[in-house]
Formats: sequence, C-alpha cells, structure tokens
Amino acid sequence: MNTKTLLGSEALLEALINEGVDTIFGYPGGQAIPIYDALYDCKDRLNHILVRHEQGATHAAEGYARVSGRVGVTLVTSGPGVANTITGIADAMMDSTPIVVIAGQVPAALLGTDAFQEVDVIGVTQAITKWAYQVRDADEIAGAVAKAFYIASTGRPGPVVLDITKNAQITHTEYQPVKIDHIRSYIPVPDMEEELIAEAARLINGAQKPLALVGQGVILGGAESELIDFLRKADIPAASTMLGLSALPSDEPLNMGMLGMHGNVAPNMKTNECDVLIAIGMRFDDRVTGDLNTYAKQAKIIHLDVDPSEINKNVKVAVSVMGDVKTTLPAIAQLLQPNEHKSWIEEFREIYRNEKAVVIDNEISPSSGELTMGEVVHRVSEATGHKAVLVTDVGQNQMMAVRYFKYSRTRSVITSGGAGTMGYGLPAAIGAKFGAPDRRVCLFVGDGGLQMTIQELGTVMQSGVDVKIILLNNEYLGMVRQWQELFWKERYSETQMQNPDFIRIASAYNIPGRLVTRREELDAAIDEMLSTAGAYLLEARVAHKGMVYPMVPAGTSVTNIILG
Repeated sequence: MNTKTLLGSEALLEALINEGVDTIFGYPGGQAIPIYDALYDCKDRLNHILVRHEQGATHAAEGYARVSGRVGVTLVTSGPGVANTITGIADAMMDSTPIVVIAGQVPAALLGTDAFQEVDVIGVTQAITKWAYQVRDADEIAGAVAKAFYIASTGRPGPVVLDITKNAQITHTEYQPVKIDHIRSYIPVPDMEEELIAEAARLINGAQKPLALVGQGVILGGAESELIDFLRKADIPAASTMLGLSALPSDEPLNMGMLGMHGNVAPNMKTNECDVLIAIGMRFDDRVTGDLNTYAKQAKIIHLDVDPSEINKNVKVAVSVMGDVKTTLPAIAQLLQPNEHKSWIEEFREIYRNEKAVVIDNEISPSSGELTMGEVVHRVSEATGHKAVLVTDVGQNQMMAVRYFKYSRTRSVITSGGAGTMGYGLPAAIGAKFGAPDRRVCLFVGDGGLQMTIQELGTVMQSGVDVKIILLNNEYLGMVRQWQELFWKERYSETQMQNPDFIRIASAYNIPGRLVTRREELDAAIDEMLSTAGAYLLEARVAHKGMVYPMVPAGTSVTNIILG
C-alpha cells in the first residue's frame, strides 16, 4: 500500500476520513492548533462545526451518533478544553453512544510537569470510556484512530478518548491507512449458545402471560424488524425503556408504551404479573425496576444482551442469551410456536383506557386553564406526521416529550437517559440534524436546561442548522419542584427561575421566534415554526406547577403508581 509523508496532524485527519468521518464538532485551542491548521486544507472533505463550549461539542457528537448510527467526533484542546468534555463523555458511556473525543495535549517532554493547560486526560477519563489512550509519537496516529473507531462502534458502543501530544502533531510520519477488525482480548460480541436459545424458546412457548421489555440495544443492533417478527409470531406484548422508544412504531398493536418512573401504567403493573419476562438489550436501570426486592418476583426472566457485565447485575435471570440481538432474536423466533394471548393483551388495553381517561386526555386535550406541556408536545407531533426526530433536554420537558411524541421511524428519540444531563438538548439537536439532514429535528427543552448551553445558539447561527426549538417554559426547575411538592412538604428551595426574554435572545442570534401564552394561538404558532426555513424558537408559557403523571416514586415497587 502506498505511503505518504505527512505531519502527524495531517495523518490524523486522513485517518478520520479513512473511517468515513464527514463531520467534526470542535473548539480550537493552543495544543490543537496544528490539527486545526491541517483542517484548513481539508474543508472540502471534513465539515467542522464550531461550537461555543466543549461540552456542547460532545453532546452534538452524541446527537449525531444516535440519529445516524455512526461514530460522532469531537476535537478540542488540552486542559480546560478537554476537561469541559467530561460531562458529555460520561453521558455517552451511560447511554452506550459511540463517540471519539480527540484532544490536543502538551508536548511529551512536558508531561507530568504541570505545564500550562496540562491535565492528566487518561487518568481523568479511564473510568468513563471504553478506551482512553495517549498518542506520543506521530507513527502511532493511524493505528490509534483505527483502534478508537473499532472499539467505539463495536459490541456495546461507547466513548473513546485520544489524547495527542503536541510533538506527535508536528512531526512527520509515513502514513498509510489502517483497518482494524480484531483486537486481542477484546470480544465485542460473545458467541451465541444454542442450548440457551432453545431454553429461552421453551420458556416463551410455555408462557401464558409473556411480556417483552425493549431497550436501546435493539436500535444499536439494528434489530427492529427482527423484534417485530419475534413479537408477532408469539403474540407478545412489549414495552420500551425511554432509550428504546422508536424501536417499535407507536402504532404497532403489540406496543404497550413506555416502562419506568413516568411510563405507562399497564407495562409497569404487568411486570409484576407476567409469567415470562423477556428483556431485550436493556440494563434493568433503577428507573425501570423500582424496588428490586419486589420486581417481577413471579416471572421467569430471559435476558438478551451483548454485554456480559449486565447479566445478573441488578436482576437475577433464568436464562441469559448473549450475542448480537440481530442474530439471537431470530434464532429464538425460529423455535417459537405461533401463539395468541388475546385476553392477556386486552388486560393491558383496559388499563391504558383508564390511564387515558384519568391522565392522558387531561394533559393533551385540556378544556381550560393554562397551556400544558403535554398538549404542546402532542400538537407538534401531530403537525409533523409523527415523522420527526425528537430531541429532549432533561426534566419535566423530557418526560412529557417522550410520553406524548409519537414515532414512525427508528432512531427518532435523542435524549440523555442514564446521566440525565441538563443542557444536553440544544447541542444534541444540532448534532442530530447534521446526522440526519433529511429529517426534521424538534427539540423540547425547559427554561433551566436551555440556559445551561444557551450559547450554542451561536452554533445554530453560524452553521445555519435547521432545528426547531420548542421551549416549555414554566419558570421553574420543574422536576425538582415536583419532587419538592410530593416528597418535601412543598418547600420549593431554589427551584423558581427568573428568566430572560428568550425570544429577544434568539433574535440576537438571527433566529426567529414566537411566544405563545394561550391555547388558541398554539396551532398557528406551530404552523409558522414548521413553515419557516431554518432554525426557529417557539416558546410556550406552560403551567407553572404542572405535574408529570403517572409516577412511580423512587425506590418503591413498580406497581406503586401515582395517577395524580
């Protein structure tokens, strides 16, 4: 293979292009200047998006990765630059999001001297990455990049950090492309065991009340069609974790809704009534299980996952099926007998009808009073034909958005799950639009979360990215306020927000917007937002003390559900 003599910085960019990278989210600084200088000559091959804060770069890379299925890339400088990425790296680790964070570093000769803007990047990030590696020689760059992308994207995806010293960037190397498809001792996908496949099928065939729990692993494994075939063959009702939403279309008859603290009532109730529980690519997070001492004790549990560390970590299982769900699901389905569970499924639907009457209708179609978050979400979803990519921040806006937005395509929910990172939404929406330029991207964000990364409106302005921002403004840190109301005697300590004029701020960034305070204005405002070319901010002033129901209080049984 032909080699080229390149500077390390140039070799880095060639290696990224060799991995199929087309977009980088970054912010320059002293120890990354050589890379940015090389980027100057690569503008026709690499699209660099200048963010306004390095945390925004990581969340944008996450949004890009989550919607596209490709690895997101962030480029920052040393010291405070890379330190500002820590929140995003941790978020990506919790949510199995493949990103590669590339950081400039002080010259190798200065390492360990507390040089200007030196941070021990490897020491700081090892616990929150799949792999963190420091490149000290230009000759290492091509191999390190190839290894980074292989690790980030295979098995259970996650973040990788490459820390590249200044001397490695400015010295020459004989560059040639590197392809890695194997690393000794790294087993991204465990072998499938036929006897466990057979045992799982045997349990499902004998079940009278089966229930499938669908996690993000189905989406990460590209197994959406295999999931539907599996469920339909044995007539198994299914519910999704928050990150698993959109693996099944909202209108799929076997889709019973969302699990968890603010999920639908029926899946939570029936978790403690089913006789066989089939967990597919999910990790039994505490927000889904509630009190583990009372969780699904009556059920035989089958767990399908690619990560052995998740098996029996929180919930003891009867059968563990390791492997890629795109392979294991059809292997089990092949052994299933066609079945029907009409009366069992009707029990879910009866509970849903009650939830709809008591909670849902009052939230999405109130007859009077202040605007609600749920009705804004519902009407935007309707206006987009349920085809948009939903991006959320964290808090009440997040729970209302995932509950009342509807999905017709996979990879349509971009949200911070495990870490619950406020400030995630705006930069993630920017990244999502670059990852899926042909899809409409709708961000729902609260007044608290927006102000954590509001500077990324500058990124929207400079890049011209078309994101529709729906601000659900209740002038509170709403989810904390809800907990204070329910569990802390209404002692609203430091949760009320005095906010700026968001429409004027957006205008300063050349982003048009509109404020809605009355229900009668909502539809016209949504139409205006969707018909406006480019970014738009729709601010909806919603009920100050709205509540997200249903709710399973933290640490209690999943059947301990508050309806309002």
